[in-house]
Amino acid sequence: MGSIIVGIAEMKVAKCPDTITTIGLGSCVGVTLYDPRLQMGGLLHVLLPSSGGEPVSVAAKYADSGIPELVNRLLRMGCSRNSLVAKIAGGANMFHSTGKSDIFRIGERNAETCARVLAEQKIRLAFRDTGGNYGRTIELDTGTGRLLIKTIGHGIRYA
Repeated sequence: MGSIIVGIAEMKVAKCPDTITTIGLGSCVGVTLYDPRLQMGGLLHVLLPSSGGEPVSVAAKYADSGIPELVNRLLRMGCSRNSLVAKIAGGANMFHSTGKSDIFRIGERNAETCARVLAEQKIRLAFRDTGGNYGRTIELDTGTGRLLIKTIGHGIRYA
């Protein structure tokens, strides 16, 4: 059993018995997709919500380009869109602000965009652990589809 690490603005896919992990989600969002039939999944570490419609060299950097790319990778590997289940975590408010400027709402915007793009892709969002003001580390078990969420000061959760 191997542990595959996903960095910021990266995405990776794996099959059972491997796990896929990303560390230090603050305002970033970790998006996992899992096909229980094939025991295969993927993880995307989203940095920003939108590419603004511009061509991108790193699709995984943005929710609006990274999620469709991750879906396509899994479909090319034999997954079924109807079988894919999504879980997301992160999107924290890491910068205190009393104003309503979008620049300080990056975590919230990331989470909102991820949920919207998943809906556009017709992927069921089964679990969401977003918001707050604390970081998260997540790990997807490709054998079970279970998502482990580790936080500092807020314990460990499973979904």
